[in-house]
Amino acid sequence: MAAIRIAVVGMGKIARDQHLPSIAGNAEFELVASVSPRDPGVEGVANFRSLEALLTDGPAIDAIALCTPPQVRYSLATMALDKGLHVFLEKPPGATLAEVDALESQAAQTGATLFAGWHSRFAAGVAPAKAWLADRRIDRVSIVWREDVRVWHPGQAWIWEPGGLGVFDPGINALSIATEILPEPFFLASATLSTPANRAAPIAADLAFRSASGTPITMDLDWRQTGPQSWDIVVDTDAGTLRLARGGAVLTLPESSSEHDDAEYAGLYARFAALVRDGRSEVDTTPFTLVADAFLRGTRVSVAAFDD
Repeated sequence: MAAIRIAVVGMGKIARDQHLPSIAGNAEFELVASVSPRDPGVEGVANFRSLEALLTDGPAIDAIALCTPPQVRYSLATMALDKGLHVFLEKPPGATLAEVDALESQAAQTGATLFAGWHSRFAAGVAPAKAWLADRRIDRVSIVWREDVRVWHPGQAWIWEPGGLGVFDPGINALSIATEILPEPFFLASATLSTPANRAAPIAADLAFRSASGTPITMDLDWRQTGPQSWDIVVDTDAGTLRLARGGAVLTLPESSSEHDDAEYAGLYARFAALVRDGRSEVDTTPFTLVADAFLRGTRVSVAAFDD
């Protein structure tokens, strides 16, 4: 079958670090264009300052990967879906849940594929962790996701603005794993969101969840971590303790341990290709719903101003 002709829209750090290499490494795709109002673009392909310009004057494409900040994704995605293009949404899939619901309905009407890409679910340890936990009794879960925002999001002002999620931008990765591996749904019980005096979004958060059967799940998010970074999930069960470290790349079970290199985005693009070929969409908003609940129900506390 012919390769899926794809354009990358939004040429920031995640596009260059992850999307471009993953597209280049997957024979199912052919990168034919990039879109960015300021970035010089990608050597060897057509580059445009806007999606409108690409759709009007650019080469024929079948799909786009939206790597822009979430606040502007809806208008771009709906424009692409209106042309019958398949759309890959970086996480979080939008600025609001209602936007994503509207896009899912539009994709169903046009027959295009809409894919909400939760990259952390494709970490090597996630699928075996899910399988191991499937028939266990879960006693408690601890999530610690602490990193240095200056390292991972340098100069990205949008991430502190409404819709940018603040510390939940990485924290939603942990929730995407937890909602995938735990055998029953869970919901927010309480949350404290620490928000710098000069920012609109939190820099840290402490959250308590409970599963449908009452299992406690705690979550510690912080963007002020220096030194070693922490992306860890610990699940205590009736058969011992499961640990996922390095964002899911390292899985430790009572009887074994495994560690793998990062292949999350390769897995994402393999999944996107399969969905396009099968004519299906995949839009799970569960992690995003939990974040929205934290903003809705959480207690905000003011902390010292933060400057990049």
